[in-house]
Amino acid sequence: MAVSKDYKLGKFNFPRGWFMVAEASELGAEPMPLRFFGKDFVLYRGASGKLIVLDAHCIHMGAHLASGKSTAIVKEHRQIEGDSIRCPYHAWRYNATGQVDDIPNFNGPCPKNAKLNSYTVTEALGAIMLWHDPEGGAPDFELPLLPEWDDQHWINGVYDHLGSLPIHPQEILDNMADSNHLGPTHGVPPEYFRNEYQGPVQIQTQGGFRTEYNAYLRTYTWYTGPGLLISRMQIGPEYIIELIFNTPVEDGSVKVWHNLVMRNTSDTPTDADHQRQKAFQVVVLDAFAQDFDIWSNKAPALTIKAVPTERNFKLGRTWYKQFYNPRSMAPEFHAKINGEHLVPHMAAPPPEFFPQ
Repeated sequence: MAVSKDYKLGKFNFPRGWFMVAEASELGAEPMPLRFFGKDFVLYRGASGKLIVLDAHCIHMGAHLASGKSTAIVKEHRQIEGDSIRCPYHAWRYNATGQVDDIPNFNGPCPKNAKLNSYTVTEALGAIMLWHDPEGGAPDFELPLLPEWDDQHWINGVYDHLGSLPIHPQEILDNMADSNHLGPTHGVPPEYFRNEYQGPVQIQTQGGFRTEYNAYLRTYTWYTGPGLLISRMQIGPEYIIELIFNTPVEDGSVKVWHNLVMRNTSDTPTDADHQRQKAFQVVVLDAFAQDFDIWSNKAPALTIKAVPTERNFKLGRTWYKQFYNPRSMAPEFHAKINGEHLVPHMAAPPPEFFPQ
């Protein structure tokens, strides 16, 4: 299994950015264990409704805050107090910032160093999003905007939980620059292809004829940071939006989710619209499964023996490195790649196609 150092990405093993860590509907009244970025976390919703993520292991004796399901404090639903959480072992209580603020059978002041790391977390697009930064800084770019998610003219899908994939996410991000796989892998040779880089955002625009639909496929796809891909698509008369989110689990493995948002045929979605959305999500997921099939069985591409028409691979990997290095270095990467980059043997894309 190849890891970040093998790809020479930079100083850190895990990237900076916003990442999906759970589907919002998964989180109930009880705390939820998470494993990402080579670490254990606990996710819970406080009594105020606030989402809270802390390091998972109690600093007292190392118990996992979201384990011990058989313990009395958990079975009696006494673990969550306000926006605080108690350890299921000895009931030490941690507030929303991770500070211990109550120790049973102890009347003295709680030690100031009795503290777990807390993390910036929010709900967006039906997902729980965590800000991860090896330097511990606040978010330096915003989550992607998708007005259609809250628009009654569009139907939101249910997330496909695709599980963990034993590859480094670099292999997934390479797809953004890979114009030449679209024909052999997906059966849609592009007639035009473009990459564009805007700081923490990477954009791909491409289009070609899809024979099984007897229709033209056009896509406008962008990553906001290294973990959140959104793709606006037009297939004949249909407008859809695909979401693919990836989050590192260990250094060299990644968890993936997939979803699809689809425009109604009328102002109010009908049962037929919901069925169309579900059917399209299956079809689009099948196309994504073609990539999964390749990724699951390939050797790591630590270097790419690219021909001149594949120069965008290097640009994409340079863009990706900004998230594995101190944020102070980001302008250096932006200066190398920001702007529009066409593929030499393909046409430039047509004007914007997607209705706003």
